[in-house]
Amino acid sequence: MDFLTLLGIAVGLSMDALAVAIGTSVVLRGVTPRQVFRLSFHFGLFQALMPILGWALGSLAADHIRDYDHWVAFGLLVFVGGKAIYEAFSGGDENRAERRDPTRGWSLLLLSVATSIDALAVGLSFAMLGITVWYPAIVIGFIAAALTMVGMLFGSWLGQRFGKVMEVIGGLVLIAIGVKILAGHISFL
Repeated sequence: MDFLTLLGIAVGLSMDALAVAIGTSVVLRGVTPRQVFRLSFHFGLFQALMPILGWALGSLAADHIRDYDHWVAFGLLVFVGGKAIYEAFSGGDENRAERRDPTRGWSLLLLSVATSIDALAVGLSFAMLGITVWYPAIVIGFIAAALTMVGMLFGSWLGQRFGKVMEVIGGLVLIAIGVKILAGHISFL
């Protein structure tokens, strides 16, 4: 596989991570370097590990995973997006310190899995095509981390300037990504 093809795959896989990073950082309004690092690192790590996992599973599990991966991603993104919308309406800025940070704990894990499930399928296809996964996984992880960082900084800028409106839009973006993933798979049934 040539580098331009691999780069196209990496950027394509990272688009969900970019959009989720924007939506997540809009909710936070202002992000710290630690939050940017956490989300970028985890999104990059999961985007790198999922193709390896998919490649390891090989064609044996491809049919089983394909049946429900879109439902998992949809559920996770709708949950996190709905939570962001709820929190936008649950109180003023005085409650912001009490709100959960989506770059920590279970929210971070859920977002990392939801944005990287499609990379699992790419790993399965690499196994079926006989492509070694190690170099592509590194490139995919690096691109995902870099685009997540860009998304976090841009989303934070939006959140600081437009407040609660952007929080709601950020939550709706997460839900829309989940619906898009689900619709893309259902339309092929």
